[in-house]
Amino acid sequence: MATVRKDDRLTRSQSLLCVGFAGIFSKTATSPLEVVKILSQIGTFHCKRGFVHSFVVIHQNEGLRAFWKGNMVSCLRLFPYSAIHLATYKNIIHLHIDELGEVSQWRAIVAGGLAGISAALATYPMEVVETRFIAQNVRELTYRGLLHSLSSIYRNEGLQALYRGFSLTILGAVPFSVGCYAVYVNLDKLWQERHVRFTSLQNFINGCLAAGVAQTLSFPFETVKRKMQAQSLLLPHCGGVDVHFNGMMDCFRQVIKNKGVMALWSGLTANMVKIVPYFGLLFSCFEMCKQVCLYRNGYIISPLSYKPKPGVDQSLGPYELQEFKRYLKNRNPQRPQNTSLGNRW
Repeated sequence: MATVRKDDRLTRSQSLLCVGFAGIFSKTATSPLEVVKILSQIGTFHCKRGFVHSFVVIHQNEGLRAFWKGNMVSCLRLFPYSAIHLATYKNIIHLHIDELGEVSQWRAIVAGGLAGISAALATYPMEVVETRFIAQNVRELTYRGLLHSLSSIYRNEGLQALYRGFSLTILGAVPFSVGCYAVYVNLDKLWQERHVRFTSLQNFINGCLAAGVAQTLSFPFETVKRKMQAQSLLLPHCGGVDVHFNGMMDCFRQVIKNKGVMALWSGLTANMVKIVPYFGLLFSCFEMCKQVCLYRNGYIISPLSYKPKPGVDQSLGPYELQEFKRYLKNRNPQRPQNTSLGNRW
């Protein structure tokens, strides 16, 4: 999976802020593709005639704002998800670091998968709400806001409805991790050089390749999960789901029986088209936000350039750098007025 590169010159809160800002911007910019993907997975009438025609049908029936259905909930979910994912990942990694302070690529991918499952568990109800928002018609609202949606689903369908399909997140993590690993173990052969020498462009391409392969392998699990999240007997047309089922395995059977095996990859085109702009915006926005933080921390001369500030040790952490600056200031005080006043006394 493509991730932004960690920089020890940022504080933990700054890293989280940069990731959050970049995630919100990239999610918002690519929201129309996400809406088409999820509606295709659910199987609503919008997507019966292919990828391109879906945009036309959605706009005709619900207007332009329909392409940002569920985006606010998705953005709100990003912060707790990122915080839990980061904390869990670090704790797992620390258990597998060797004597040299390194960890194998396979263990890092597994740690990322486990961290993702933990973060998904904590924020899964918000994902269910996002799916319900996207499935409903913006001109005939059933759910009005996050709190109303959570309370309505809990009151009418019970707590289990807020976690319906979560087991598919765990099952889908296996092919997802295998896909990431399959790409990363072959990167040296692809570029014909060691991964430590990859450029930023190569790392971006690697992330997109890993995301494309991993998401393709795990896509059937996500498709069934979205159908389970959207289906409700209390909603018009049962939430817009194109098959009726009872449980996870029955959903797989009904999809294959009525729509064919390839229906499990419905929405894959929108997902593949989304990968490059999503990660491109994610990386670029993260770098812009990081430059501002590095400038505020005193490492670079301008928020528009990575040129390091002369005389600043870039290996120091932000708190260490601040302590060092205070030490130098106390060691060499510049108080001409106080000195003059002191001489008078």
